[in-house]
Amino acid sequence: MPPTVGTTPWTDEVFPEPPGLPEPLPEPAVDDLRLETVLAALSDPLRLTIVHRLLLESEQFDHACGWFGFDRPKSSLTHHFKALREAGITRQRQYGLERRSHVRVVDLNARFPGLLGLVAAWTPRA
Repeated sequence: MPPTVGTTPWTDEVFPEPPGLPEPLPEPAVDDLRLETVLAALSDPLRLTIVHRLLLESEQFDHACGWFGFDRPKSSLTHHFKALREAGITRQRQYGLERRSHVRVVDLNARFPGLLGLVAAWTPRA
């Protein structure tokens, strides 16, 4: 059942942070998150789909881009995941040759209450 808009049902307790994680790649601090930057990143339908799926369909703490099953060139996907990280929406970690992402739920809920509820309630086009 999708969450109602305005609620913040996602917490780090859903998938606890596993021990021994690599350090996150560079990202903006919570106080540096800007609404216009976050909204600009989410304005792309593919990036919005990435965040939507991470919020509602995650199967573990974080996911590699292959988990999404997008039929796009790797360079294109790399660009989109980098845009989400640089906007402060996702956190990425390097696991060997693979980068995995998860949504910065606590940080985004602190800065922009209700935003993730809107993303979760969004219905992608068929």
